[in-house]
Amino acid sequence: MEASSWRNESSVSVFLIVGLSETADPQIPLFLVFLAVYLITVVGNIVILSVISSDQRLHTPMYFFLANLAVVDIFLSSVTVPKLLLILVTAQKSISYAGCVTQLYFFQLFMVVECYILTVMAYDRYVAICFPLNYNIIMSRAIRIRIVLSCWASGLLNSVVQAISICHLDFCSPNKIDHFFCDVTPLFKLSCSDTKVGEGLFMIVVVIAGMGPLIFILVTYGRIIAAVTKISTSKGRRKTFSTCASHFMVVALYYGSGIFSYIWPSYSVEDDRSVSVVYSILTPLLNPFIYSLRNKQVKESLKKILLM
Repeated sequence: MEASSWRNESSVSVFLIVGLSETADPQIPLFLVFLAVYLITVVGNIVILSVISSDQRLHTPMYFFLANLAVVDIFLSSVTVPKLLLILVTAQKSISYAGCVTQLYFFQLFMVVECYILTVMAYDRYVAICFPLNYNIIMSRAIRIRIVLSCWASGLLNSVVQAISICHLDFCSPNKIDHFFCDVTPLFKLSCSDTKVGEGLFMIVVVIAGMGPLIFILVTYGRIIAAVTKISTSKGRRKTFSTCASHFMVVALYYGSGIFSYIWPSYSVEDDRSVSVVYSILTPLLNPFIYSLRNKQVKESLKKILLM
């Protein structure tokens, strides 16, 4: 079904995406920076996928979820960065209504999937540390696949709800989106319709897919810390903390910026754009480095591949 058939009649068929600044000229230095960021993001996550798939030692639940996170990060950055690059190099800021809704749909999909994948990774570490003898039973292959499919199904449901919600709004003049991509909150601000129902649905999603997983992760790590303190040897404690530290760094970066943007949005448009860069562009960039540089097995496997 086409986006135009979902929505009410609207006087706006094309939006103008501001980008990172109001300037109407090409921004070549920024284009080169974000092009490098995007290429490193894609290549870095592909490397993580290659390392995990090529080394039998990494065919474990933890790396299965890490591989899924790498896939999501590639898609998440690919939803926003290519259009941003086009804006920076050509100063062409227009996007069609259908293109805007499509970008919003896929961004919401991958954002929610990432939230749940990070939650599952925290649960995986909790089971591995607190229930080591039952770990392989609790995290069997069949259960892992069901969990990941549930993450994707949840993201799909959210993106469909958000896209339909936006498609039922009217958009009048002006048509300028104060952001560098199409997202739910900038479009709510732009609509000339009553957005109370849509905003209510969005806040429900934020609570279920954002705050709920975050609280679960914090409780999980509280229990992990309590379990780790009972380990008798300092070497064992350091090894366990090191395993969890990389995941917690990603969670802090992703959720910290996401909460600031969606739950406590800044009154400064420039601040909102900067924060959005963190969770939509920088987090997918940093994930491969955080996990590989802090993980001995991944580094060893990567060295083997490079020396082949």
